[in-house]
Amino acid sequence: MNTGVKLLAAFKRDSHHDKVYLAGSEYVGEGGQASVLPLIWKIRQQIGADPTLHPENPPPMGLPEFSRRATELALGRDSSALVENRVVGVQTVGTAGAMRLGAGLLKHCYCTSSSWNGPVLLSSPCDESLPSVFEAAGIRDVQHYQYWDGEHRRVSVEKMLEDLEKAPEQSVVVLCAAGHYPTGADLSQEEWKRVIDVLARRQLLPFFLLPAQGLCSGDVELDSWALRYCVSLGLELLCAQSFSHSFGLYGERVGHLLCVLKDSSNQLAVQLHAEEIVQTLWARPPVGGARVVTTVLSNPSHLVEWQERLKGTVERCMLMRERLREKLRLLGSPGSWDHLIKPGGLYCCIGLTVYTVK
Repeated sequence: MNTGVKLLAAFKRDSHHDKVYLAGSEYVGEGGQASVLPLIWKIRQQIGADPTLHPENPPPMGLPEFSRRATELALGRDSSALVENRVVGVQTVGTAGAMRLGAGLLKHCYCTSSSWNGPVLLSSPCDESLPSVFEAAGIRDVQHYQYWDGEHRRVSVEKMLEDLEKAPEQSVVVLCAAGHYPTGADLSQEEWKRVIDVLARRQLLPFFLLPAQGLCSGDVELDSWALRYCVSLGLELLCAQSFSHSFGLYGERVGHLLCVLKDSSNQLAVQLHAEEIVQTLWARPPVGGARVVTTVLSNPSHLVEWQERLKGTVERCMLMRERLREKLRLLGSPGSWDHLIKPGGLYCCIGLTVYTVK
């Protein structure tokens, strides 16, 4: 049982009438329930009433139009990788599915040697489930690089760079493009440039997580800046996308794996390997949520409305953090709480010690 499950169980057992659960991963409204954007609700109703949509299984790789729109959202419509036709996109069952598929592709396709077995470098801290995702694909060498400075409550950039410099060539480095979980602390663009310089020089492959594009800065392009910068330098990469948070599609398991290749010569081989792995994992992905995302991203007016809603969500998150910081100040809580208002997105590391919590 991981930490999150244990914490939720303890919360449910607690009888205090003023208890508040702060460790959830969903964006909730004033009533404490996961909120659905009015636009998403309307589109769901329209899709349900569309007589031209018949129940049928999608292709193993998912809905082609969804994959195209998801790729454009991450890389930009004018991305050189798209123009040069060196991108493979696969609809997946959530972010975990995208990570698992990516791990399988690394095991079968990465490097010229068929014996590649890592290492994969994860941030410390990271989602507790990530090591087991790679281990399930047969990649046993999973290590960590320093990311969070708990004492100063910020990203430990210098130690991160130091660890990446020591990584063996052809290591895979898992990075959160925006909205790092669980800290909420992200790199600046200048810091990203330093990190990506090390990746390129040391021949390390970036595997990006993009869990809530648009919900960190309020701008979908800013949230994918690191990803696009890598592509502009001609780097290969993987990216696991999730649409649960940014579209309010909790429970729909709408994910996407994006593979940017050096050139188009390996595209077909990667596609075939991906389809083989998909057949052993989930065979065919669910289409309901993917149709909603496709409808929003393919309609200019829907796209504008969705982006405005994202900005409103980000503003509300920042306002709540500012209120929390002010309340802690008024209560005379010791120390500085300015770190609460630095991160964007849904996550924030409050910085309480285990002793303080107990």
